[in-house]
Amino acid sequence: MSGHKRTDVLVVGAGPVGLLAGLTLARRGVALRIVDRDWRTGAHSYALLLHGRSVKLLEDLGVREAILPSAVPLRRIRFWDGTRCRAVLELEELSGGLPVPVVLRQDALEAALENALSALGVSVYWNHEVAALVPEADGVRVTLHRLEKETVGYAALHTEWVVAGTKESKIPWVLAADGHRSRARRALGIEFIETGPPQHFGVFEFRTSGCDQAEMHVVLDAEGLAAAWPLADGFCRWSFELPNLQPLETSRDKQRLAVQIGAQVFPALADQELPPLLGRRAPWFSGNVEEVRWRIAVRFERRLASLFGRDRVWLAGDAAHMAGPVGAHSMNVGLLEARQLADTLAGILAGSDSPARLDEYNRQQLAQWRFLLGLENGLRPAPGCDPWLASQAPRILGCLPASGRELAALAARLGLEVAN
Repeated sequence: MSGHKRTDVLVVGAGPVGLLAGLTLARRGVALRIVDRDWRTGAHSYALLLHGRSVKLLEDLGVREAILPSAVPLRRIRFWDGTRCRAVLELEELSGGLPVPVVLRQDALEAALENALSALGVSVYWNHEVAALVPEADGVRVTLHRLEKETVGYAALHTEWVVAGTKESKIPWVLAADGHRSRARRALGIEFIETGPPQHFGVFEFRTSGCDQAEMHVVLDAEGLAAAWPLADGFCRWSFELPNLQPLETSRDKQRLAVQIGAQVFPALADQELPPLLGRRAPWFSGNVEEVRWRIAVRFERRLASLFGRDRVWLAGDAAHMAGPVGAHSMNVGLLEARQLADTLAGILAGSDSPARLDEYNRQQLAQWRFLLGLENGLRPAPGCDPWLASQAPRILGCLPASGRELAALAARLGLEVAN
């Protein structure tokens, strides 16, 4: 951080959660700085589904109109077991005044958020990495590295990121949305506890004539989960749980270049693997497979931080939790966390809120995530529930595109209820 411009909140991470936190702070008049170690926003994401409450949040922040041209509204979800459709969930009937969920690529969401920040005079400091973070009584001592690409080598030249500059500053508050490898979380010594076994998914995006532009499909079978989402321009995304797949550890990192990831990076998947997967896991899918523009093998972990922060450093999004991909809970609940945390910090700085609100944030989010990850309560069949849906209640919890009371309302339409 150069110059003498005042910074009251440092936002670490410029994914959707960090950008939304920054936008909330900027609209509240807070002096902030957003840093990210990467050189640009993401080009692909595993979470491409925005819950209705997230869409409403973007509307409140003045961003909804910017995302609408790229968004595909979802009207219903079909639940399948092999060849049989077991349930249809109509989303418009349950919105309760909220917009329906939408499918939206992460690059479009991040571009809209970054443009909104730019309109308020806030720029993201790309290529800036938090090297050290030391909480103190009246702030946080932060060491930032500015990264640059450098060509190195003798016989064979290659480029690598090197530290081009270092800056140490003391910042009153840090809002860390720096992902599942969060340096802020590790600096605080907060445990990131595994809450269940990891899941491996094969993800394919391809052009097809067989994907209804209003429907999401969820397959619950003996091999695991599979799901399909409609995308714009005649494409769709299928994700198949592959219990025997062991992808590269690095495959959890998001692609940062706006090009397809080639087979040399993720050799476990090839275009020709898609038709057999569709035939075996979704024999009812009648669409043709045309251009495959993205394929990747991904390891999804389920983890929960033991705390959502302490003192003057607080966590949101993947820095605090990891979940499966189908219900897109980690990103969407992360967006709500970003809004709540940013509003709380703005209130504390303005003198209208007490720091005790941060302890309340910690308690609320720990309780919510213990439910979403199936550690406490969960879903159970209500009287008269279909036996198949009753048997799938634990898996359905992670597939519903909602949280809080909206999730309970969706579950109720399937004959399921929140266990108390």
